[in-house]
Amino acid sequence: MKKLVLLATALAMVSGSALAADMPVKAVKAPPPPAFDPWDVAFGSAIMNDYIFRGVTQSNHKPSVAAYFEPRYNVTKDVQLYIGVSGESISFPNRAAGELDIYGGIRPTFGMFAFDFGLWGYIYPGGKCFNAFAFPGSGIPGSETGCLVSPFGNSDPVTLGLPINGNFAKRDASFFEAYAKVNVTINDQWQVGANEYYSPNFLNLGAWGDYASLTAKWTAPSTTFGTSGVGMYVSGEFGRQWLGTSDRFYGTQIVGQIYRFGIPEPSYNTWNIGVGFTYKVFTLDLRYSDTNLSKGACNAFTSDYTASQASAANVSLINPGGFGSNWCGAAGIAKLSADLTAMTNLK
Repeated sequence: MKKLVLLATALAMVSGSALAADMPVKAVKAPPPPAFDPWDVAFGSAIMNDYIFRGVTQSNHKPSVAAYFEPRYNVTKDVQLYIGVSGESISFPNRAAGELDIYGGIRPTFGMFAFDFGLWGYIYPGGKCFNAFAFPGSGIPGSETGCLVSPFGNSDPVTLGLPINGNFAKRDASFFEAYAKVNVTINDQWQVGANEYYSPNFLNLGAWGDYASLTAKWTAPSTTFGTSGVGMYVSGEFGRQWLGTSDRFYGTQIVGQIYRFGIPEPSYNTWNIGVGFTYKVFTLDLRYSDTNLSKGACNAFTSDYTASQASAANVSLINPGGFGSNWCGAAGIAKLSADLTAMTNLK
């Protein structure tokens, strides 16, 4: 009898263990995915030895500082809306206090193609007028009392414009552009792009402006500098700035001159190439920039207030004074910047 009881107990234990093994195990519930936060903010600042815009210095080849603030809203992971404001220190012929940019647009992404469409406004507050011919009632665009000869206005009594060379400058050089850009990521190392910008009144010259360019960028493998965290890239751009005819403010003001009602602003090619080094949020970019504008054409386009050397080689129908400008020539740019986003760097 004792043997039978022990056998029954052993069978019950084995049977119970087998039944327990066959019972379904309740799966542990996976944690919910993190909530999608569509909002983000990008911001940053930079210091550079020269502020070059499409091959032309905006700071008289002097150092410049810049900063930006850009709120973003991600409609989906592939569609982003954004607005932004940025500022740069400049040195313009009209003595503007600085450059203030206001912009906004949409950035849709389709696989390897990243697009960007928007509007960009360039505002230059605090400028002064230099053109004694643009007196009130003259009918010349940009006319105002500030254009008069000193002490009633800003124009030089001898040159009737800017001191030294007599170039003209409107009080307000503000303008806006519509743009469309695409960046194609071929692989982890190569990217190419194309850009298009159009303004009906570029730099408030009265002339339309159209800028198109092609870009390329090679990013070095992340192991190039070992485990230091330093990255490197090489990038370049080739573009062309087309320009229309200015309004009467920038006419040559010579009796019988064919361009007294406005000059055909000189279109030009521009290019740059450089190498950059990145570490965390910092980027050091070293770049060479140039254009194919002659010194005389550059003076006619920029109204360079520093142009002081006149030469027969620079004389043309749009630059009768013969002054030449160095604002559009070869330049080397060293730029140190810091770029952050709230979702990545402030968590």
